[in-house]
Amino acid sequence: MRSHLLNDTTAEQYRRSVTDGVERVAAKIATTERPFSGVTVDALAPAIDAIDLDKPLHDTAAVLDELEDVYLRDAIYFHHPRYLAHLNCPVVIPAVLGEAVLAAVNSSLDTWDQSAGGTLIERKLIDWTNERIGLGPAADGVFTSGGTQSNLQALLLAREEAKTDTLAKLRIFSSEVSHFSVKKSAKLLGLGQDAVVSIPVDHDKRMQTVALARELERCKQDGLVPMAVVATAGTTDFGSIDPLPEIAELCEQFGTWMHVDAAYGCGLLASLKHRHRLNGIERADSVTVDYHKSFFQPVSSSAVLVRDAATLRHATYHAEYLNPRRMVEERIPNQVDKSLQTTRRFDALKLWMTLRTMGADGIGQLFDEVCELAREGWKLLAGDPRFDVVVEPSLSTLVFRYIPAAVTDPAEIDRANLYARKALFASGDAIVAGTKVGARHYLKFTLLNPETQASDIAAVLDLIAGHAEQYLGESLDRAS
Repeated sequence: MRSHLLNDTTAEQYRRSVTDGVERVAAKIATTERPFSGVTVDALAPAIDAIDLDKPLHDTAAVLDELEDVYLRDAIYFHHPRYLAHLNCPVVIPAVLGEAVLAAVNSSLDTWDQSAGGTLIERKLIDWTNERIGLGPAADGVFTSGGTQSNLQALLLAREEAKTDTLAKLRIFSSEVSHFSVKKSAKLLGLGQDAVVSIPVDHDKRMQTVALARELERCKQDGLVPMAVVATAGTTDFGSIDPLPEIAELCEQFGTWMHVDAAYGCGLLASLKHRHRLNGIERADSVTVDYHKSFFQPVSSSAVLVRDAATLRHATYHAEYLNPRRMVEERIPNQVDKSLQTTRRFDALKLWMTLRTMGADGIGQLFDEVCELAREGWKLLAGDPRFDVVVEPSLSTLVFRYIPAAVTDPAEIDRANLYARKALFASGDAIVAGTKVGARHYLKFTLLNPETQASDIAAVLDLIAGHAEQYLGESLDRAS
């Protein structure tokens, strides 16, 4: 079995195996005509259930053959221009190359003696991101597994900086369309059910600062502690960006930690046209960024940034076998001192390879293209009487629903839209997401592929309308 270990004696076998895998994936991507095969759970599960993991195939070529049947054939391919569903981006080749390098070398970014140059590369990228945000010379941060972890760590720091022993008094303020990880973080941090105060949004799905001010004042009057305000720069459902300068003013007035969840909107940091939409983010105490959403990086690649590096001490624990306190005095850089994770992948390498190959302007150009595509898509929807579109896009998300001319029952319209999304997915021709606006069901395009064209959007809208009309026709037939 030692023949499978990657070392000096198996380097050639490694080269052949990886090359074979890459060639198969490349061939699959080159010939993929739809984002999904349309396979059902009931159809695919038996093939996987039938595999006996205690009986290995002993040959990577045979394993890759099997993988074609149980994964590659039916995978969801985000690179396809008609994948329009969730916050999944196509990835750039330099980042994929970085993924291959980091997997083979397998550095762990917790301590200097496990990563050396990797530690310094990650720190350099954190500094670069902080400069783009404008957090100032004392800023710092660390890479994380994703936006949920970044938000959790930011709120942990906010909880500790609130300096109260009565957790039940702490309150977090976020908009009614903020990410669910805010409430999840509150629970993980030991706060009560009422800890997260939901602030209403305006017509553009942005936090209403008048309502925020009122709730902050009420919090103070009730003897509670306003622990943090979470402003969102790119909500999951609408791509909306909260009014960051006004929120920053209120946070300063009430002595409240300001966290900006820019997991989605962080692509604007590299934008050549729309960077101003993030004005005010430089006043945050902490910021979440997901490079794997709008920097076209493979999952996972995220970071939490802080204005004051000293606040990261709240995540610091020392172990004699790993990062003893004396290492701080010896100025040995251990990233575990800043992180909620211990063993941690060198995900920063992917962004490093991307910046060194394409540059920030290259990333920004791609993100600007999808923002412009969303504007074109909005015009199509706004001019099409078959659809109701909710808001003009701030980033690259469109929320809409099919409205039949002859049907007025909202519940029946809901069912038609739900059916259209399900039927479209089953066909494999395109994939769209769904959400609720109020009590009603809507569909959603999340546009993160610069290869997607307005013609793709128009074609998918026709498919949606066709499926919805089919459902309504069959519904009328059943009712008659």
